[in-house]
Amino acid sequence: MNNLGELLKASVETHKNKPALGFVNEPFLTYNSLWEKVLSITSFLKEKGIQKGDKVGLLSANQPNWGAAYFGIVSMGAIVVPILPDFHEDEIENILQHSEAKALFVSENLYGRITPSLYEQLTCLVIVDSFAEVKHGLNINEIKNLACTITKRSEEVAFNEIAKDDIASIIYTSGTTGKSKGVMLSHWNLVSNVFGCSKIHKTDSTDRFLSLLPLSHTYENTVAFLLPIYSGASVSYLRKLPTPAVLLPALKVVKPTMILSVPLIIEKIYKGKVLPNINGKAITRVLYKFGPTRKLLNKVAGKKLMETFGGEVKFFGIGGAKLDPSVEQFLVESKFPNAIGYGLTETAPLIAGFDSHQGKYQSTGPSVEGVTLKINDPDPITGEGEIWAKGDNVMKGYFKEPELTAEVLTEDGWFKTGDLGRFDTSGYLFIKGRLKNMIIGASGENIYPEEIEAIINRFKHVSESVVVQQKGKLVAMVHFNREELETKFKYLKEQATQYIDKNIEELKVELQEFVNSKVNKFSRVQKVVNKKEPFEKTATKKIKRFLYFKK
Repeated sequence: MNNLGELLKASVETHKNKPALGFVNEPFLTYNSLWEKVLSITSFLKEKGIQKGDKVGLLSANQPNWGAAYFGIVSMGAIVVPILPDFHEDEIENILQHSEAKALFVSENLYGRITPSLYEQLTCLVIVDSFAEVKHGLNINEIKNLACTITKRSEEVAFNEIAKDDIASIIYTSGTTGKSKGVMLSHWNLVSNVFGCSKIHKTDSTDRFLSLLPLSHTYENTVAFLLPIYSGASVSYLRKLPTPAVLLPALKVVKPTMILSVPLIIEKIYKGKVLPNINGKAITRVLYKFGPTRKLLNKVAGKKLMETFGGEVKFFGIGGAKLDPSVEQFLVESKFPNAIGYGLTETAPLIAGFDSHQGKYQSTGPSVEGVTLKINDPDPITGEGEIWAKGDNVMKGYFKEPELTAEVLTEDGWFKTGDLGRFDTSGYLFIKGRLKNMIIGASGENIYPEEIEAIINRFKHVSESVVVQQKGKLVAMVHFNREELETKFKYLKEQATQYIDKNIEELKVELQEFVNSKVNKFSRVQKVVNKKEPFEKTATKKIKRFLYFKK
């Protein structure tokens, strides 16, 4: 199979009446019914004058019809432009204008973010929830009452007219650098990466995925949407955000075998559920400080964690940002089937990963099949350098940005990831941090802020942190968990706020001493700043570091 339409068609022929996509506790689209929707969408778009190579926006929270719209667009040779649901209306407008989108599929709850100025540009506007075409000027209440207008079915989809190298998707990333870029991914970029992912963990029609991350992000799109479709598996979606009140009952119903997560989710579970149970008793708090007994306690906690996730998880994939080392240690010692992967939107996305229980602490594993990795210009002592990747999954370039493309793609096909790393003797990759984040010390030393932050985030009452260089000094910006402190001082009632603020000032001093006792001389923090509000984040919960850099 050379394109995404052929990938879907092959699964439809094999799995037909098996469940494909659906909301938890609601009827699923079978592979056959998904295919019927896809054919209807391709017919509708052709009637509206959409042709091969035209761009079609897709703005919606996760739902079964998102997948139908996605395949309907790419199966006719048009280019899908998935847009993250949490983008501001100005960003949405800029993306649709920059991509020259001629049509848009949008969900009811995001319809209000479409600015009137876009109506002249768009040939048609479709509500994803009902597949109803929208005329200009309708309000939200009128939108909810519209009936489906995409009902005609095409008998044939000319897959042979779609070449492997044809662009399938343009994905605009919020990134952590401040400027969004449209990443052009071909059909073969995505299909080849699905093949590579399938070799890491064998997935089949008995697997049940629970989708938690935005489908418009490449990580979820490839590994938790295209991969299960290729394998004939089912994918369940939540109608609401995955808060504990929504997620825990869903886990019991779905009993997922496969879940993708970003570090923040599992870190919150560890710090909010596992650690409090251990620290709640003096005896377990003491025992947790010793290696052998810590491992036993973690193993017991791991069994409870497995029960919480439905009891049948075989693969819990973690990616998108660096995982807290203490949380990773817990996952390893608890025997919870986790696996850390590494990739970028520009690589469709996965370039390194491993199956559960095959990993190494702090490593993202070896390269994915079909991908070649190398460390460019490695340090002769440490072996560290920029990670370069080459393979069928590497993007075609940035849309309408040839100069930016030339900066990251070499003439012979190597993609410069911008990440620093090294290999061990077994070919396992270890990430050090972003090249742009690396700080050069006074005497030319390489300082990796992510490594300092990992230590800071282990300190009591710390939620998250960013280490930056300001006026030649290392400064730790720290967001403390006020909820924990409010619980600690709730007995003081009216005076609680005063004591919390005083406690934070004391914690800053303790934290600085704690961190500086665990890092080398040139990585010592010279100032700790209390960040009262949480840091702004991307879709995969990475902190937008560029917002906090000051000269």
